Amino acid sequence: MGAAQMVAQYGQPNEGTATKLLWYRRGPWKRIQVTSDEVVHKFPTPHADFLTQYIDYEVPVDKLGELGRYDGSCLIDRTMGEAAARCDSEAANILTLNLMHEIVTGSRNVDDARDFYSETLSAYCLGEPAPYCEQFQFDVPSGRGDSDQPVPPGPKAAQAAKKVEEFLASTGRA
Repeated sequence: MGAAQMVAQYGQPNEGTATKLLWYRRGPWKRIQVTSDEVVHKFPTPHADFLTQYIDYEVPVDKLGELGRYDGSCLIDRTMGEAAARCDSEAANILTLNLMHEIVTGSRNVDDARDFYSETLSAYCLGEPAPYCEQFQFDVPSGRGDSDQPVPPGPKAAQAAKKVEEFLASTGRA
Protein backbone atom coordinates (compact mmCIF):
# COMPACT_ATOMS: atom_id res chain seq x y z
CA MET A 1 0.00 0.00 0.00
CA GLY A 2 2.85 2.41 0.85
CA ALA A 3 4.56 1.67 -2.45
CA ALA A 4 1.32 2.30 -4.34
CA GLN A 5 0.91 5.66 -2.58
CA MET A 6 4.45 6.74 -3.52
CA VAL A 7 3.97 5.62 -7.15
CA ALA A 8 0.69 7.55 -7.33
CA GLN A 9 2.36 10.66 -5.92
CA TYR A 10 5.87 10.52 -7.43
CA GLY A 11 5.63 8.19 -10.42
CA GLN A 12 7.61 5.04 -11.08
CA PRO A 13 10.68 4.52 -8.86
CA ASN A 14 14.21 5.04 -10.18
CA GLU A 15 15.33 1.70 -8.75
CA GLY A 16 13.68 -1.41 -7.40
CA THR A 17 14.56 -4.75 -5.89
CA ALA A 18 12.42 -7.51 -4.44
CA THR A 19 12.43 -5.67 -1.08
CA LYS A 20 13.02 -1.97 -1.84
CA LEU A 21 11.90 0.82 -4.14
CA LEU A 22 13.87 4.06 -4.49
CA TRP A 23 13.01 7.46 -5.93
CA TYR A 24 15.52 10.30 -6.34
CA ARG A 25 14.83 14.05 -6.30
CA ARG A 26 11.05 13.86 -6.23
CA GLY A 27 9.01 16.61 -4.62
CA PRO A 28 10.85 18.05 -1.63
CA TRP A 29 12.81 14.82 -1.15
CA LYS A 30 16.40 14.01 -1.92
CA ARG A 31 15.55 10.31 -1.77
CA ILE A 32 12.55 8.14 -0.94
CA GLN A 33 12.76 4.48 0.04
CA VAL A 34 9.92 2.05 0.57
CA THR A 35 10.97 -1.28 2.05
CA SER A 36 9.26 -4.53 2.86
CA ASP A 37 11.50 -4.78 5.93
CA GLU A 38 9.18 -3.10 8.40
CA VAL A 39 10.41 -1.78 11.73
CA VAL A 40 8.04 -1.88 14.71
CA HIS A 41 7.81 1.57 16.28
CA LYS A 42 5.75 2.46 19.36
CA PHE A 43 5.94 6.27 19.23
CA PRO A 44 3.45 7.89 19.36
CA THR A 45 1.38 4.67 19.08
CA PRO A 46 2.34 1.21 17.79
CA HIS A 47 2.80 1.02 14.01
CA ALA A 48 5.25 -0.31 11.42
CA ASP A 49 7.81 1.97 9.75
CA PHE A 50 8.53 1.22 6.09
CA LEU A 51 8.79 4.61 4.35
CA THR A 52 12.04 6.57 4.68
CA GLN A 53 12.35 10.03 3.16
CA TYR A 54 15.59 12.02 3.05
CA ILE A 55 16.49 15.69 2.80
CA ASP A 56 19.79 17.56 2.82
CA TYR A 57 20.25 18.81 6.38
CA GLU A 58 23.38 19.31 8.43
CA VAL A 59 22.78 18.68 12.12
CA PRO A 60 25.26 20.21 14.57
CA VAL A 61 27.07 17.57 16.63
CA ASP A 62 25.78 19.01 19.90
CA LYS A 63 22.17 18.33 18.81
CA LEU A 64 22.57 14.62 17.99
CA GLY A 65 21.73 13.47 21.53
CA GLU A 66 18.56 15.55 21.67
CA LEU A 67 17.40 14.18 18.33
CA GLY A 68 18.06 10.63 19.52
CA ARG A 69 15.81 11.28 22.52
CA TYR A 70 13.17 12.90 20.32
CA ASP A 71 12.43 10.05 17.92
CA GLY A 72 14.38 6.93 16.98
CA SER A 73 12.96 7.20 13.47
CA CYS A 74 14.58 10.60 12.96
CA LEU A 75 17.73 9.50 11.16
CA ILE A 76 20.85 11.64 10.89
CA ASP A 77 23.80 10.96 8.62
CA ARG A 78 26.30 13.62 9.59
CA THR A 79 28.88 12.72 6.96
CA MET A 80 26.36 12.80 4.10
CA GLY A 81 24.68 15.92 5.47
CA GLU A 82 21.31 14.20 5.43
CA ALA A 83 18.37 13.87 7.74
CA ALA A 84 15.60 11.37 7.18
CA ALA A 85 12.39 10.27 8.77
CA ARG A 86 11.18 6.67 8.72
CA CYS A 87 7.50 6.08 9.46
CA ASP A 88 4.32 4.76 7.86
CA SER A 89 3.26 7.93 6.04
CA GLU A 90 4.68 10.97 4.34
CA ALA A 91 2.68 13.21 6.69
CA ALA A 92 4.40 11.65 9.70
CA ASN A 93 7.80 12.04 8.03
CA ILE A 94 7.21 15.71 7.27
CA LEU A 95 6.10 16.24 10.87
CA THR A 96 9.18 14.43 12.19
CA LEU A 97 11.53 16.60 10.17
CA ASN A 98 9.71 19.84 10.98
CA LEU A 99 10.09 19.12 14.68
CA MET A 100 13.71 17.98 14.19
CA HIS A 101 14.42 21.40 12.69
CA GLU A 102 12.80 23.14 15.65
CA ILE A 103 14.89 21.11 18.10
CA VAL A 104 18.06 21.91 16.14
CA THR A 105 17.26 25.64 16.05
CA GLY A 106 16.29 25.66 19.73
CA SER A 107 12.72 26.83 19.22
CA ARG A 108 11.31 23.64 20.76
CA ASN A 109 12.63 21.15 23.33
CA VAL A 110 12.43 17.36 23.06
CA ASP A 111 9.52 16.86 25.46
CA ASP A 112 7.47 19.58 23.79
CA ALA A 113 8.29 18.14 20.35
CA ARG A 114 7.10 14.67 21.37
CA ASP A 115 3.85 16.04 22.82
CA PHE A 116 3.27 18.27 19.78
CA TYR A 117 4.01 15.34 17.44
CA SER A 118 1.40 13.13 19.09
CA GLU A 119 -1.33 15.76 19.09
CA THR A 120 -0.58 17.04 15.59
CA LEU A 121 -0.49 13.61 13.95
CA SER A 122 -3.72 12.68 15.73
CA ALA A 123 -5.38 15.86 14.44
CA TYR A 124 -4.14 15.09 10.92
CA CYS A 125 -5.54 11.55 11.09
CA LEU A 126 -8.89 12.98 12.18
CA GLY A 127 -8.95 15.19 9.09
CA GLU A 128 -8.18 18.42 10.92
CA PRO A 129 -5.75 21.01 9.55
CA ALA A 130 -2.17 20.13 10.46
CA PRO A 131 0.32 22.31 8.57
CA TYR A 132 3.29 20.54 10.20
CA CYS A 133 2.16 17.31 8.49
CA GLU A 134 1.45 18.92 5.13
CA GLN A 135 4.62 20.81 4.24
CA PHE A 136 7.99 21.81 5.58
CA GLN A 137 7.85 24.80 7.89
CA PHE A 138 11.46 25.71 6.99
CA ASP A 139 13.48 26.06 3.81
CA VAL A 140 15.11 22.72 3.05
CA PRO A 141 18.81 23.41 2.56
CA SER A 142 21.19 21.95 0.01
CA GLY A 143 24.23 20.69 1.81
CA ARG A 144 27.49 18.93 1.34
CA GLY A 145 27.73 17.13 4.64
CA ASP A 146 30.35 17.17 7.35
CA SER A 147 33.44 15.27 6.32
CA ASP A 148 34.70 15.63 9.91
CA GLN A 149 38.27 16.47 10.95
CA PRO A 150 41.30 14.22 10.77
CA VAL A 151 42.99 13.06 13.94
CA PRO A 152 46.72 13.75 14.12
CA PRO A 153 48.14 10.44 12.96
CA GLY A 154 49.99 8.07 15.21
CA PRO A 155 52.74 5.96 13.65
CA LYS A 156 50.41 3.31 12.16
CA ALA A 157 47.90 5.87 10.90
CA ALA A 158 50.70 7.86 9.23
CA GLN A 159 51.93 4.66 7.57
CA ALA A 160 48.42 3.82 6.33
CA ALA A 161 47.84 7.39 5.09
CA LYS A 162 51.09 7.26 3.13
CA LYS A 163 49.99 4.01 1.44
CA VAL A 164 46.65 5.55 0.49
CA GLU A 165 48.39 8.63 -0.93
CA GLU A 166 50.75 6.41 -2.93
CA PHE A 167 47.84 4.39 -4.27
CA LEU A 168 45.88 7.47 -5.25
CA ALA A 169 48.94 8.95 -6.94
CA SER A 170 49.46 5.72 -8.91
CA THR A 171 45.86 5.86 -10.18
CA GLY A 172 45.96 9.58 -10.99
CA ARG A 173 43.38 10.45 -8.32
CA ALA A 174 45.71 12.26 -5.93
